Formats: sequence, structure tokens, C-alpha cells
Amino acid sequence: MIRAVVSRRDAKIIDAFEITGHADSGEYGQDIVCAAVSVLTINTVNSLTEIAKIDPEVEMDKENGGLMKVKLPNSELTNPNGQLLLESLVLGLQSIEQNYQDYIELTLK
Repeated sequence: MIRAVVSRRDAKIIDAFEITGHADSGEYGQDIVCAAVSVLTINTVNSLTEIAKIDPEVEMDKENGGLMKVKLPNSELTNPNGQLLLESLVLGLQSIEQNYQDYIELTLK
């Protein structure tokens, strides 16, 4: 199961997210839940960098997969473009969880 945790400093400011695990909803290369979560998270990191001009701290397990930790620098927490992108990530993860609750669990802290 994929576990996604989105952390907030307060009700409005997202400061980090962490994705762990594997969906195992299909064969390797056919796992649509894994693919959807991967696209959302990688696109969010790329968009934070390219659109919002934020350089987030990113940790990934490139050998085993199944781990991505992303943390915004304190100086960028109130960047409105960054927060918009992160709220969009939450919306996408909630949608995946609604449709594939056996394969993903989202926690909002």
C-alpha cells in the first residue's frame, strides 16, 4: 500500500509531504495507482522548481523506489504559487484515494 502524508504548519501552510510503499495494484509496468501517484508527486516537485522557483529538499530511494520525501525551505512556506501547487497535489491524491482506497492511504497532518 502507498502511504502519503502531507504535513501542514497550520491549517493553511503545507510544508512537506512523504510518499512510501508500493500500491501493488497490478503487475510491474501495469500498476495504474503507482503510476498516478508517481506522476503527481514528480510533477509537483518539478513545478515547485520551475514554476514557483522553490528549491525543495527532496529525498528518494532510487534503488528500491517507494520513498519520496519533499520539504519546503522555511523561507518559501508562504510562496503562494508553491502552496497552490501543493494543494493541487492534495486534491489529486484525495481523488486517487477515493477510487483506489485498497492501494493508497492519505493522511493530512
